[in-house]
Amino acid sequence: MFVLLVYVHVQPEHVEAFRQATLENARGSRREPGVARFDVIQETEDPTRFALVEAYRSRDAHRLHRETPHYQAWAAAVTPWLAEPRSRTTYLGVDPPDGDW
Repeated sequence: MFVLLVYVHVQPEHVEAFRQATLENARGSRREPGVARFDVIQETEDPTRFALVEAYRSRDAHRLHRETPHYQAWAAAVTPWLAEPRSRTTYLGVDPPDGDW
């Protein structure tokens, strides 16, 4: 399993538009065969901050995700709404179920 935590800080006036665009991207992402999980979470104390929890069956599945039309449309739409560039941390599953990595 290849997991990303993506951290996003959105300008306050764009929070609702970001939520809608990100939920649409999540729906498309969950239909990809290489995606095991794709969650969108919003911070309770600062609603301008979000995290995306993305779990892929392989590193290649993540590469393919970034090539999808729904991801590319999302990235183009939300980038101008950000208060700062996205950041991320990556993880590998400790116990890969199929030895994929």
